[in-house]
Amino acid sequence: MAKDPVWRKALARNKHARGTVELSGDDGAYIYAVSVNSPRRSARVVEAGKSLDEALESVQEVGVILAAGIGVAFLLSIGGAYLLARAALRPVNAVTATAREMGEGDLAKRLPVANPKDEIGRLAITINALLARLDAAFRRREEALSRQRRFAADASHELRTPLTSISGHARMLEEWALDGDKETARRSVGTIRREAGRMRGLIESLLTLTRGDEGAPMEVGRYDLGAVAKEATETARAADNGKVSVEFVPIEHEIMATFDRERVMQVASILLDNAVKYTPNGGSVKVRVEEEDASVALSVSDTGVGISEDQLPLVFERFHRADAARTEDGVGLGLSIARHIAEAHGGTIEARSNLGVGSTFVLLLPRQKPEPPQEGPRTQEAEDPS
Repeated sequence: MAKDPVWRKALARNKHARGTVELSGDDGAYIYAVSVNSPRRSARVVEAGKSLDEALESVQEVGVILAAGIGVAFLLSIGGAYLLARAALRPVNAVTATAREMGEGDLAKRLPVANPKDEIGRLAITINALLARLDAAFRRREEALSRQRRFAADASHELRTPLTSISGHARMLEEWALDGDKETARRSVGTIRREAGRMRGLIESLLTLTRGDEGAPMEVGRYDLGAVAKEATETARAADNGKVSVEFVPIEHEIMATFDRERVMQVASILLDNAVKYTPNGGSVKVRVEEEDASVALSVSDTGVGISEDQLPLVFERFHRADAARTEDGVGLGLSIARHIAEAHGGTIEARSNLGVGSTFVLLLPRQKPEPPQEGPRTQEAEDPS
């Protein structure tokens, strides 16, 4: 027994005590002693003990298991962290690869979105929206540049024809016509004046379209569309000298709308001039003004040669003429100007036609002032309407 047994502590404290003691031939034991107060017994302390060998062995086994578990858990945590990192970085790698491909000029591609709810997914969605806007902007820029190049080429071609004629007649006058043939000289002077007027009309039309592209402001007011149409009809009838019947279909009340009167008058003049020009002698042209819900409409119908179905969608393109034989009748800018004016008012202009039967052009304008004002051409003189 140890020198300071547990039972002494229990006896001294007059309550239970516990502890470990070393016994001979054993590694040790756990002792629990309880003080007993009984007058009939001589024993005053009850002591019980149990060897610590089994407990130590259990603790050692648990230690081994814990050490092994900790090692396995550490390895698993490393592997799991690696796999999680790969899974987390996989969308980033995909985004990087796609962004690298887009850097080569293909803005139509989009970043892959593996999970739209996490941070990377939301970032990819945001970038895709930005790419869509950039792609649309670049496409509009390319289309604008293409139209600009085509416009410059067409304008150069149209200007070259009268310049060639003017140059040829001027050379003829200089070399011999002025001194030798007054009649030829007179015809040459007439040709030079006619071609110079044609060039002036072309340049004015080009300036009109340029001002429209730059978004010249409109001078809008509240006007009666019927009065505008009637005035344009009377002007066209006077200029035609009765070759074609030009009539305005009367209406019983005013049709009021908010628009730039001068520009809408220009559209009506362009449509009427085209109708009269391409209607044979004895034909008829009718002008109508109608109300359509929140819009007002001005239509010009003729019994002219008409436009083929394949050419109809192109009539509003700059410098387009459905019939090459009509080159001397105009330069193909009038309907393009009319479309610009219609769009500047937030409206539209449409064409319907049957070849050999006639055509109808309809200008549709909103009743109220367009907000915000949009771009549109402006001119002080009558433009070439073809």
